[in-house]
Amino acid sequence: MARPRPALPDAQALRALVDAESRLAVRVTPGAKVEGLEIAEGKLLAKVRAKPQDGKANDAVRDLLAEALGLAPSRLELLRGATSREKQFRIRD
Repeated sequence: MARPRPALPDAQALRALVDAESRLAVRVTPGAKVEGLEIAEGKLLAKVRAKPQDGKANDAVRDLLAEALGLAPSRLELLRGATSREKQFRIRD
């Protein structure tokens, strides 16, 4: 049985959260039952099924962001938060 497609906000709404240096802050909940992205109180929240082991949750967040933004995952670079729930990604041109 196929998993349901994750809930994703509009790419334009996500881009509005990107700062002048192409950085995007994300609060992550690993091990969630349902995957998705949500904008709440001006902050981006990501829920992924992957557990925080061996970078699997980081990869899942990168893939989810890439899908929502319509980018290749290789264009998103994890700058900060490899072992934290608070992460920061850079969108590379």
